[in-house]
Amino acid sequence: MSVSLPQIATYVSYIFIIIAYAVKVVKLARMPMHLRWELYPVPHEKGYRHGGSYFEELEWWTKPRHKNRIRSILLKVRDYFTFPGYYRRNKGYWLGLYPWHIGFYAIVSFHILSFLGALIIVSSGIAISADSANVFGQIIYCLTIVVAGAAFILGLIGSILMLARRLIDDDLRKYASPSNFFNYVFFLIVFLSGLIAWLFFDPTLASYREFWRNLITFQYMEVEPATYTHIMLFSLFLIYLPFTRSTHYITKLFAFFGILWDDVPNIGGNVTEKKVKELLEKPVSWSAPHIQSGKSWGEVVKRMPEDTTGTAKK
Repeated sequence: MSVSLPQIATYVSYIFIIIAYAVKVVKLARMPMHLRWELYPVPHEKGYRHGGSYFEELEWWTKPRHKNRIRSILLKVRDYFTFPGYYRRNKGYWLGLYPWHIGFYAIVSFHILSFLGALIIVSSGIAISADSANVFGQIIYCLTIVVAGAAFILGLIGSILMLARRLIDDDLRKYASPSNFFNYVFFLIVFLSGLIAWLFFDPTLASYREFWRNLITFQYMEVEPATYTHIMLFSLFLIYLPFTRSTHYITKLFAFFGILWDDVPNIGGNVTEKKVKELLEKPVSWSAPHIQSGKSWGEVVKRMPEDTTGTAKK
């Protein structure tokens, strides 16, 4: 079996990002239980609109809880695709942030659609083209074109606007790190390379689909220079992503569903009680005037701090 450099880069980058994100997810999932935030409203509660909670119910611990998880999920989907908080606080910043993020979503979706189109060709022989004899083939073709166009155009516009905003806005520039500017420039180049390859060398994206078909079947394939450049840059993009703040797409899910909106009561005999007991049995590994090492957390929280100066604490 012989493969080209872009094929090797694609195999390596996809394997790397899957492993890297899996490691991050496992690490987050294994973190100790958080402290209760007690912040409302919590979207899955019945009293969500007025900021209420199940604690408003008399003898709430004796009653079944009703949680609308669909509402919570839809709220996060809305946040991911509209960024209402940024829009309310800074519309100028939102104008760059929005196309930048939508371009990011779209370029990932474009590669998924390219893979899906290649898989359909390999598995069923259905042509993916505007004049395909199969309606499904036509739909996948049109979706791929639309999503690719949105990815390259919106991503490029967003990258330019975000970079310009960071340079022009004095407040943003003060708090910007070199990595912020590197990200905008690098992402701009990735989107621009895709736009050039699409508009001037592969308007139907057939060669990119063929590239994925050969990836699936482990067949050697050379690609023309523009597509070669985009494939290599996108592979570097995938390898770079786990080291950027783009991991917040995952961490936000844990932050909201596992912390901010986690209002499971500790009423005894449940998983929460078990986790709390396990944490209270852990030894204290640091000391301070109000914390003594050499004890378990359970022992510390049951007692007032010991007096380290010989004077009894009141």
